[in-house]
Amino acid sequence: MSDLWTGERVRLRGIEPTDWEGFRALALHTVDARNADVVDPPRSDESFRTWTAERADRTPNPAAYQLVIETRFEHAFVGAVSVGETDARAGRFRTGIEVTREHRRQGYAAEATELVLTYMFAEQRSHKCEVEVYAFNDASLALYRKLGFVEEGRLRQHEFFAGAYHDVVLLGITADEYWAGRARPSLR
Repeated sequence: MSDLWTGERVRLRGIEPTDWEGFRALALHTVDARNADVVDPPRSDESFRTWTAERADRTPNPAAYQLVIETRFEHAFVGAVSVGETDARAGRFRTGIEVTREHRRQGYAAEATELVLTYMFAEQRSHKCEVEVYAFNDASLALYRKLGFVEEGRLRQHEFFAGAYHDVVLLGITADEYWAGRARPSLR
């Protein structure tokens, strides 16, 4: 690893105005991913350009951010990872991830999530990360369980999506659980 934001296969970076096509691809396949709270009506290319330009101009905030996931060597847009709902007093935060259709099931989501967890646990002194996943999203549930997240509860018929109400599974991982199977970052 060359820095905190770079793994073996991916690099996390800030949003650039030129990322608008990648975010448009994510929006077009939201129905496939089933990880957004709403499916929006179609947007213009200009709205995606404006959205990415506005985010590219924002000052970084360690408590709430969205980063682009790109392949380390080809610099291809893979998706985005976000952190939010940070509660500094309790030491909690939430994360979420979206990966483009052509990059799914290749390990990018796991590596990007680990980079975010390492930053939040090692640099921001967070104690716990939480995620919410639709109960039918087997791929995301498997991803988080593989990373060590534990199911903490289920919100029954909690979200309306694709014409029906769906359960949401709550999962969490503490810093101690995360570090139990991993080496902490070092200065060497």
